[in-house]
Amino acid sequence: MLYWILAGLLAVFYLYAGGKKVTQSKDQLAPMMGWVDTVPMPAVRLIGALEILGALGLILPPLTGIAAWLAVAAAIGLAIVQIGGIAVHVSRGETKVIGLNIALLALAVVLIFIAP
Repeated sequence: MLYWILAGLLAVFYLYAGGKKVTQSKDQLAPMMGWVDTVPMPAVRLIGALEILGALGLILPPLTGIAAWLAVAAAIGLAIVQIGGIAVHVSRGETKVIGLNIALLALAVVLIFIAP
């Protein structure tokens, strides 16, 4: 039950955030994600696509019972995305805004260990 609550929360977050990165322009993203000014737009799009795939990977494999190990792989991938996010914020001197990244990283790590 805990897995489904945490995975659902992360999936909703990553579908939203990844969807924005995949569909919006740099100008639209910049007010909410200032780091997009320093990252090439194809990389922003790739991050968004990985976030969407990660969200789907947390939910679909355990739900269908097909290749359930992919949920662990998705959680690992999302943890890596957050490690990268923390690194970008630290490199930009934005250490005060990494709280969300740390929380998302922690949730992904928990899911690695409790995935079905």
